[in-house]
Amino acid sequence: MDTKKLASLFEQTAFPHVSGTPEEERVAETLRRFCGELGVEARLEPFRVAMAEMESCSVTADGRDIPCKAFHGCGSGETEGDLYYLPSLDPVSLSQAKDRIVLLDTQGIGYYGYQDLVKAGVRGILFQYGNLHYPHQDIDQRDLREHVRGEAGKVLCAMIHSSSAVELVRDGAKRVRIAVRQREYDGDSHNVVASLPGKRDEWIILTAHYDSTSLSNGAYDNMTGCAGLLGVMEALKNTERNYGLRFVFCGSEERGLLGSKAYVRDHKDEIEKTVLNINLDMIGTIMGKMIARVSAEDRLTGYLSYMGAELGFPVAAKTGVYSSDSTPFADSGVPAVSLARIAGGNVAPIHCRYDTLDVLSMAQLQKDIAFITEFTRRMACAACCPVRREIPESVKKELDEYLFRKRKPD
Repeated sequence: MDTKKLASLFEQTAFPHVSGTPEEERVAETLRRFCGELGVEARLEPFRVAMAEMESCSVTADGRDIPCKAFHGCGSGETEGDLYYLPSLDPVSLSQAKDRIVLLDTQGIGYYGYQDLVKAGVRGILFQYGNLHYPHQDIDQRDLREHVRGEAGKVLCAMIHSSSAVELVRDGAKRVRIAVRQREYDGDSHNVVASLPGKRDEWIILTAHYDSTSLSNGAYDNMTGCAGLLGVMEALKNTERNYGLRFVFCGSEERGLLGSKAYVRDHKDEIEKTVLNINLDMIGTIMGKMIARVSAEDRLTGYLSYMGAELGFPVAAKTGVYSSDSTPFADSGVPAVSLARIAGGNVAPIHCRYDTLDVLSMAQLQKDIAFITEFTRRMACAACCPVRREIPESVKKELDEYLFRKRKPD
């Protein structure tokens, strides 16, 4: 894509667009329109997401109000208990958590951590967000994910700023109260789907998520990936291909890969005919290195490294699982690779107000898209897809741990 089209894409999506909101659907419609302008018809596929409307929330410590945002989906009610700072979920710390409000060092929690806290008998959970030294005191809006909650039930959860967390621990706050009132309901998120058929009735599916977190415009994470999909589409739409290309702009990735999980669930027949998934999640930064995380045979890992050497485009390729929309495809038996240009949080932060166009280089974004396009072209035009349709046992083990089917060893 030329710089004018890229600039237009980022300009039209430069606002927070969170899962299940009208803003997310607005971005979905924008992406559908961009596909249409390239001469490729796209459609929106809705899927259910858990939503909530917050009516009121408060956190008080020893009678003092603490700025907060309650987690969507954590239920409604009031709870009170002694504050317990819990920097680790080790057994010794958990043994002292019963009937207390625990304060964690993290912005969220996984399945096993939440189950452990519920089993330990905590009365409420406080998380912390932000940087003590940043000029803004933002607090992110998070949700208690259904797959994290499982059968354990709901515990009231709230996010406070890191500066407040430090004050509570430093000043020895004793008694904490959390009160939440919210309306929980089912809403819709959407995947945007477009296709370029090939000679075979088999597909390569390219994915990138387009939703953002509550404070972020999502330029780097992940409108860059969406730009990559559009760039590949534009470059290869008139190329004769053996394998068809399916482009899936995924909604609700930031809430647990919900869009890609829904797509894999709802397109089982197509998944059986899919030879490869190519996922793009964060590219085009001013600084940073290109990585490829390959949830497939080691030969594909080597191929990406060799191709990068051939083209003078460094790629740090490694076999494993990446926390993005490639994971549900790999879990369904589809060889998958996630490509990302990873920059340090000091120069390209994500999930905050600083994820804007300022952290990107349009020249680097075009170079990244060119490499991804060439890789896609080689796979789509191959006489026979060179990637075996099998997932290594080591990757299956990582998938089991990532998707909380097995507990990762401490």
